[in-house]
Amino acid sequence: MNLIRDAWITAIRAKSGRCVIAPWQIAELEDPVMDLAAPRPDFQGAMHQFLIGLLQTGFSPDDLDEWLEYWDKPPDAAVLKERLELLVAAFEFDNPGGAAFMQDFALPDGERKGVAALLIEAPGGKTIRDNLDHFVKRDTVRHVCKPCAAMALFTLQTNAPSGGVGHRVGLRGGGPLTTLVLPPDEATLWRKLWLNVLDREDIPEYRQEEEQKIFPWLVETRTSEKNGTETTPKDTHLLQMYWGMPRRIRIDFPDEPLLGACDLCDAHNVELVEEYRTRNYGVNYTGEWIHPLTPYWFDPDKEKFPNSRKGQEGGLGYRDWLVLTFADEENGHTSAKIVRRYTEQRAGELKLQRIARLWCFGFAMDKMKAKCWYDNTFPLFNLDQAQRKRLVQWSGEFITTANDVSGYLKKHIKAAWFRRPEDAKGDMNVVTQDFWQRTEQVFFDLLQQLAEIAVQQDTPPPELYSRWEKNMLSVPLDIFDTWVLEAQVEDMDMLGVIRERDGLKRQIGGCKSMKTIKAKALPEEKEETDG
Repeated sequence: MNLIRDAWITAIRAKSGRCVIAPWQIAELEDPVMDLAAPRPDFQGAMHQFLIGLLQTGFSPDDLDEWLEYWDKPPDAAVLKERLELLVAAFEFDNPGGAAFMQDFALPDGERKGVAALLIEAPGGKTIRDNLDHFVKRDTVRHVCKPCAAMALFTLQTNAPSGGVGHRVGLRGGGPLTTLVLPPDEATLWRKLWLNVLDREDIPEYRQEEEQKIFPWLVETRTSEKNGTETTPKDTHLLQMYWGMPRRIRIDFPDEPLLGACDLCDAHNVELVEEYRTRNYGVNYTGEWIHPLTPYWFDPDKEKFPNSRKGQEGGLGYRDWLVLTFADEENGHTSAKIVRRYTEQRAGELKLQRIARLWCFGFAMDKMKAKCWYDNTFPLFNLDQAQRKRLVQWSGEFITTANDVSGYLKKHIKAAWFRRPEDAKGDMNVVTQDFWQRTEQVFFDLLQQLAEIAVQQDTPPPELYSRWEKNMLSVPLDIFDTWVLEAQVEDMDMLGVIRERDGLKRQIGGCKSMKTIKAKALPEEKEETDG
């Protein structure tokens, strides 16, 4: 199976619906492809990155003008096919005697594993030996089709978490957060992908003789048993960012095809994969790798390498919106390069009438353990530099207040629950997550209005700040009542509960960030609140 020539990607067309395509067919205009239809959410995100990587490597535009040309009208599918054909040697998947996509070039016998171990959430060997696979059970996936095996392999190599001694993490670190710019609804898949392709002014053009530096599986693996064998951007081509291969893996394809049903998708009577071989000490990526699809933290003192933002417990919400769409330079946070390219350049050129979206997704990892998969979308506004500055300031004031209130809420509920809260163990994140979820809709409603105001004037409307002030006072008290007063707790100290509730109200009203909100709210609203 060749991942460029063959049809293996499940997609959805505008008229005929579900189909299977080869990558070059994303440019077809007759009954165009509208979206992908991967069997799992992590595969869905990975396959978007796979196709973006293909376009970036084999069809990157020369400059903004050419990018805009293909935004208005995709290239002829035959032209795209011809360009991608130059890469076919690197995209053979089941090639036992030679180079194979994202597989070790010449892997000697290694540890044999069932194909399910390619899935990031699969229980590890120690978990199975200790009989601790309570939630993600062993042997639920034993056979997968070749397309699913290819998707699983790419997903693992792209997101590779810590995997034990010498099992290297992905080029962006384990479980990186990916952020893609999406056009308004009803856009074709071509436009969804093309919005995330940089031109050659951002990423240098490669020459055919540099393929081995882009696709590490075309040559013997740059192993990392010893110090000094790390792989930095200077050791290879920058485009390897899209094709990182930290794990040494070789999939075993049986001599006699094994036919049957895939355990991951609905394919029947297809060739199946059962096992693969693996060894540790694969490519050890380190240094100043900056992947264009991921936000980063930069050390203000420049003593540490850039650190990609990871999926986090509690998911993605409006508290993350600011740093994912713009930046927090004071604290070293920056949005993904592709997001900056959109907000600072392409949004003004495209003049989209509707709001674009930022699609954010990734695993929340605890070393080798996948805790959850997170997936969310946020609005992206078409604003000039001065307008962006205003929106960043105003929305930042809202988010700062919410962060403060979230901390106060957790502290006072804990104090109401326990006589000695400083000694109490347990996870309070469920309380703060309740707060963020209950206040999110109001935030995005106000954000939409603030963005419109930022285009027209340089001062925010007081009534919007008044609404946020009410939101930050009423919701925490409602949550306190739900989690404390309505809880079935024996020997509840009611005087202590009332004291903590009053303390929560006073602390919220008196904190610095809330005073900033009050100062910009309507005077009559402030008097009503104080009363």
